[in-house]
Amino acid sequence: MEPDFSRYSCQIALPGFNEASQLLLQQAKVLILGAGGLGCPAAQYLTAAGIGTIGIADFDIVSISNLHRQILYAPADVGKKKAVTACQKLQQQNAGIKLVPHDVKVTSDNVMELINKYDIVVDGTDNFETRYLLNDACVIAGKPIVYGAIYQYEGQAAVWNITNADGTKSPNYRDLFPEVDANQIPNCADGGVIPTLAGIIGCIQANEVIKYITKTGELLAGKVIVFDAFTLQSRVIKIGKVTKTNITAFAKSVEVLTMSTADVKKGLADNTLELVDIRTDQERDEIAIGGIHFEADEIDENMDYLTNPIVKVLYCSTGKRSGEAVKQIKKVSPNANVYSLEGGLQAWFDTI
Repeated sequence: MEPDFSRYSCQIALPGFNEASQLLLQQAKVLILGAGGLGCPAAQYLTAAGIGTIGIADFDIVSISNLHRQILYAPADVGKKKAVTACQKLQQQNAGIKLVPHDVKVTSDNVMELINKYDIVVDGTDNFETRYLLNDACVIAGKPIVYGAIYQYEGQAAVWNITNADGTKSPNYRDLFPEVDANQIPNCADGGVIPTLAGIIGCIQANEVIKYITKTGELLAGKVIVFDAFTLQSRVIKIGKVTKTNITAFAKSVEVLTMSTADVKKGLADNTLELVDIRTDQERDEIAIGGIHFEADEIDENMDYLTNPIVKVLYCSTGKRSGEAVKQIKKVSPNANVYSLEGGLQAWFDTI
């Protein structure tokens, strides 16, 4: 029995794209890691295009501040699990494909098992530890990965780890950024992002997935597109055809110990802990809940204080930067008694 491709007739009509191309999409398995600003539009268009199996991996819940750019969700979804909710919404969009929610936190213990089920991975992550972990795991597993990143008015996209005609591999994320001090770079919640940029970069990622699966067009392999939503200018930066890295293993994930708002307030009342504000001076001037203050890039010079026996709870706007700071401290001093305020100031004021 011939498959019914009537809903895909407009893309099948494309020059160089036919029913055989559509069948390749139907047989493909795509993992989207991160059901946020990038993952939502990428997932919607891959669902509409008829990708046979789409996995959505995300351990987060929907918050009100997500809604301006994470277009799969509505106010009624606040508090629900992103991976599960996204799959439910996408299944309504296309009942003819398979949606698989992965409501798990991706770590060094489970990343290989997760990506090995799929043909290609879409990077919609929002923190550097997971981005590097995902990149390294895909290189080791031989999986292509479609990269995307957004911040304020600028977005980037690329395709990593493609097998060249001579058997070599194209560059990966570490060819562009060998390592980054994540504490110096705020995420969207802290630094801001124009919502339409998430849609633009997420759609570029979906576009690259379709091109890769159907073997059409020229991939963003060995190069990065940089898009400025403020000026509507873009440029493509070439970084070479062959990777210069040799990734054979990935670092063990560092667990971030968090402390809830309720426990922090109790600890402050009992005088058993100290707060540490690692936001910028400008953020501190706008609003604060007390505690010692120094910026995230001053962690190293305050290590003696941070590793003394008194319990320290670091805080920022959302908990992302303070979580990264705790990881940084733990790498230097594994026994340090440091925690991140769970949910940051957003959670703190939500409880009032």
